[in-house]
Amino acid sequence: MIRPFRPDDLEPVLAIWLAASIRAHDFIAPAFWASKLDDMRDIYLPAAQIWVDEREGEVLGFVALVGDVLAAIFVAPSAQGGGIGSALIEQAKTVRERLELTVYSANAASVAFYRRHGFAVISEQLDPHTGHPELAMAWQRD
Repeated sequence: MIRPFRPDDLEPVLAIWLAASIRAHDFIAPAFWASKLDDMRDIYLPAAQIWVDEREGEVLGFVALVGDVLAAIFVAPSAQGGGIGSALIEQAKTVRERLELTVYSANAASVAFYRRHGFAVISEQLDPHTGHPELAMAWQRD
């Protein structure tokens, strides 16, 4: 069930973010992601509109929007491939006419996921935090 984020979701959301970030971005040292945990807790998540996917009382994924930016979408590694990410991205698309995001070019699975959901590449750039190439992608409601 997708529902709005509640304060008691914070720790599960952070755990999902860290585990999924490390798994999806094996080209970046895990210590980098761990060093960003406090920023996620104190800066990024409080600034976002967030929905979680909860099943049998367990949060298994989340999507975070900041304006029209899809700032984060992560699914617990143990639950990936079961449609949770698709459900979360569809939730985001119901509340926005346009969505933009950035994704590391080397994260081929995520790039393909976004393409399947109607996103197109609009530009390429380097991530200022890691120096890795990333794609800016956008989706627009027809």
